[in-house]
Amino acid sequence: MSPERIADVDAFVQRHFTWPGTLRLHRVALGRDILRAPANLLLSPVLVLVRVLGWLCGRFGLHALSAWLRGRRILLRTSVAARLEAAILSELCGVPLAGADRLRSPAALRHALRAAPRFCEAQHRRGDAAGAGPVADRIMSAISEYTGTRSAMAEVAAALIALVVGAIALRSLTPGMISMAPGIAGAVSLSAAIADFPLGTALGGIWYRIFPVGPSLALVAATLFGLMLLGSVITAFAGALADPVQVRIGIHRHRLIRLVAVLDAELEGRPSLPFVAHAHFLARIFDIWDACLSLLRVFRS
Repeated sequence: MSPERIADVDAFVQRHFTWPGTLRLHRVALGRDILRAPANLLLSPVLVLVRVLGWLCGRFGLHALSAWLRGRRILLRTSVAARLEAAILSELCGVPLAGADRLRSPAALRHALRAAPRFCEAQHRRGDAAGAGPVADRIMSAISEYTGTRSAMAEVAAALIALVVGAIALRSLTPGMISMAPGIAGAVSLSAAIADFPLGTALGGIWYRIFPVGPSLALVAATLFGLMLLGSVITAFAGALADPVQVRIGIHRHRLIRLVAVLDAELEGRPSLPFVAHAHFLARIFDIWDACLSLLRVFRS
C-alpha cells in the first residue's frame, strides 16, 4: 500500500476513533441503537455459526454456498455502523456524500458508490460494465464486515466493564450479566432480610451471617432482566471507550489498512482475499466463560 493511502488511514483513525471524534460518532447511538444492542447480542452466536458453516462449506468444495453464507448480514445495522460506513465510503473511497446522507440505507450507499467518479473510472478501464454490481456488492460487504467488528469489540468492552465491576463490588469473576445477576440478587436479598429482621439490623447482620439467606428465583430473573437492559445501554456506547484504546494499541490502524487494501484491489480489478474479521469469535469467548461460571455456581449451590 502506498504511503499516501496509509496516511489517509492514519488521518481517518485520528479523526473518528480518538476523543472527541468517537464521541461525535456515538451521538447517533442515542435512540434505536439501545434497542438494537440486545438484539445483536442474541444474534451474534448465529453469526458465528453461519461463519463456521461457511468455512466448512469452503473446505468441502462448496464455494458458492460458502460465499453466500459469508455474505449474510446477520446483525442489525446500527446507526453508528451506518455513519461509519458512510465515512469510509466518503473519506477512503472518494464517494461524494452530503451531510444528510450519512445514515442512508445500504442500498442507497451502494447506489452512491456505483455513481462515484472513481468507481466509474475503474469500471471503464476494466471494460466490464456487467461486473459493476458484484464489485459494488463485495465492497459494501467488506465495509459491513468491518463495521460489524466494532459491535463485537463493544461487547468485549462491556464484558470487561462487568468483570471489573464484579471484582470490585462482588469480589468475584463476572465476565457478563448472567454471572453477575445471582451475586447482585443475593446482595439485595440479604440487605432486605437484614432490614426486616425483627430484632434490629445489627442482630440481623449477625443472624444472616450464620444462617445465610438466598435470593428467590423471581428476584434473580428480575435482576438479570434489569442487568440486560443496563448492558444494552453500555454496549451501545462502549465503543466510545474502546476506540481510543484500540487506537493506542494499533488495532484500528491495522484493521483499516487491511480493509483499504481490499477496497483498492476491488476498485482496480486486482485479485484479493475477502476482508474477514475475527472479533465476533473473541466476544463469544466471554459469553462461553460467562455461561460456564454461571453453571458452576448453580452446581455448587
